[in-house]
Amino acid sequence: MTVTAPEETRTGVRVPHASAVWVLVAGAIGLAAATALTIEKVELLIDPAYVPSCSINPVLSCGSVMVTPQASAFGFPNSLVGIVAFTVVLVTGVLAVSKVQLPQWYWQGLAVGTLLGTVFVHWLIFQSLYRIDALCPYCMVVWTVTIPLLAVVTSIALQPLAGNPIARFLYQWRWSLVALWFTAVVLMILAQFWDYWSTLI
Repeated sequence: MTVTAPEETRTGVRVPHASAVWVLVAGAIGLAAATALTIEKVELLIDPAYVPSCSINPVLSCGSVMVTPQASAFGFPNSLVGIVAFTVVLVTGVLAVSKVQLPQWYWQGLAVGTLLGTVFVHWLIFQSLYRIDALCPYCMVVWTVTIPLLAVVTSIALQPLAGNPIARFLYQWRWSLVALWFTAVVLMILAQFWDYWSTLI
């Protein structure tokens, strides 16, 4: 007896246009931020006295962040990881916008990769706030696109579980959860650097 694979398995996943566009935009923005950060890092290596363009004030100072061990968590600049990861996201977005139906396993793998990236991002958030005491603007751009990217990619990867009540709940409330997520991060930033922010009021 011949077993026929489900239509979605054979033809790939149909991605909503809005989701495809977001994956493309997130990939482009993330890649631009990672590339800019890498260029600034190279300039700093060439000239230790160089002041990066993203060093704006005592708090928003990527120069202070780039010279720390946390900025090279794997033995090389974290931005290189971002360049590779966001290139994959960007290419995926281009294919999705072009209505190329990638297989379910691909989206599931991308969801796992995005989850790992999100965990790493939150480790960097913790380090920036409570260990380094400075914020890198380009890094914050990466934070900003990674969190909603996780929501979008996961919603695509979990399409086969649409009937599951937990999966359905997470899908229906995904943007509310992302909003709460951002609110929590913003509040932590405000609280940690309130002594400086208050001088600007």
